Amino acid sequence: MPTHRAVHVRSAGEPLTLVDVETTSPGPGHVRIAVAACGVCGTDHGFVSGGFPGMTWPLTPGHEIAGTIAELGEGVEDHSVGERVAVGWFGGCCNRCVPCRQGRLIHCENLQVPSWQYPGGYAESVIAPANALARIPDELSFTEAAPLSCAGVTTYDALRKTRARPGDRVAVLGVGGLGHLGVQFARAMGFETIAIARGAGKREDAERLGAHHYVDSTADDVAGALQALGGAAVVLATAANSQAMADTVGGLLPQGELVVIGATTDPLPISPMQLILPGIGVTGHPSGTARDVEETMHFAVLSGVRARIEVRPLADAANAYAAMDEGRARYRMVLTM
Repeated sequence: MPTHRAVHVRSAGEPLTLVDVETTSPGPGHVRIAVAACGVCGTDHGFVSGGFPGMTWPLTPGHEIAGTIAELGEGVEDHSVGERVAVGWFGGCCNRCVPCRQGRLIHCENLQVPSWQYPGGYAESVIAPANALARIPDELSFTEAAPLSCAGVTTYDALRKTRARPGDRVAVLGVGGLGHLGVQFARAMGFETIAIARGAGKREDAERLGAHHYVDSTADDVAGALQALGGAAVVLATAANSQAMADTVGGLLPQGELVVIGATTDPLPISPMQLILPGIGVTGHPSGTARDVEETMHFAVLSGVRARIEVRPLADAANAYAAMDEGRARYRMVLTM
């Protein structure tokens, strides 16, 4: 039986270990991907630490996968061996539940997420449902495509589904793994872009990424600073800090939107009165479907938006994960096989 290398986490909180595992063939409706690159996402911490229900061990993390189709399962007709594809948080849907039948595939009741419902992309080979595949444009390398399949689509799709129009002021809270893409996408979409982050040290980076304005949340009253700029139509909250999110609400224009993509379990300290009088909306936004990933990558090609990455080999996965987990990554770590 042929084998491939993959990272295993034996149980919650255990170290990431490189092992050899059997390489199996895909079942009906699935494909086997020869993985070329896999991004290291902040959400991987939740999997490695056992923070999601129904997890099975050992676990292989990774849901920002890019590679080449190596083998087709029975019934797969829309893809071919050798095709360059990506798989993100959206790792397949059932096409049978009510949300799927309503076209809301990202809310599938049986949504499959790589590393949760099946082994993820910290590996040389992955088997994934065919309906999870996003075709990678020729203009993008595997290492460029991988982060766009989760971090990229989450920020891009969240921004394009707001009511903001070109020329409106849009603030991005956090200039990290998600936020540095959010700033680029906001600028490329024609928004007057405001970056909000902790400390003066992020100003230069934020401006280089495309921010027209920078707000240092450690030195300024964030809501006041936003209002001084004229108020924001949208705040895209990428930083996983509930208090920091709440601090932006007073800086929104009437009928403004706080769009939350930074994952935290802490309650949002916002009062109903802060929302009622100005008609503020607070929305949580998940990732995007395989088609959304394709459209994100297409826009990235048109606009020049790219994740800022540091590439490490699969054998160095534990160190790459630690760099992300400890906040030493700037901005995305990508493993190559």
